[in-house]
Amino acid sequence: MITWLNHIAIAVPDLAEATARYELFGGKVSEPQVLVDEGVTVVVVTFPNSKIELLHPLGEASPLADYLAKHPRGGVHHLCFEVEDIDAASTLLRSINCRIIGNSGPKSGAHGKPVIFVDPDDFHGALVEFEQM
Repeated sequence: MITWLNHIAIAVPDLAEATARYELFGGKVSEPQVLVDEGVTVVVVTFPNSKIELLHPLGEASPLADYLAKHPRGGVHHLCFEVEDIDAASTLLRSINCRIIGNSGPKSGAHGKPVIFVDPDDFHGALVEFEQM
């Protein structure tokens, strides 16, 4: 069902500093993308074999602001796995009692594809995102 690790997302307190650091190491950095519904600004850093999302909160009401309050230097926020069929993944996850965050079903993620997030308590403490290919 999982076809690929799409990206690792890192919460950062200073988006410009984090972007510059990954660029220094050869990452191709996207323009910042504001996701108002998620309360974050996202920059995608692409390397030949992987991607990293740098996440920065849009104000103090952002859920990411709470994360950075607990982890002021930032840290790994979530892992994103690609799946062929987001609805089949949702059905399988629910069948093994995994809780999908939110109750409106898949939503459009930072890459414009349907995504779901699973409660970290159901994935060994890791926040996991599933993105349809």
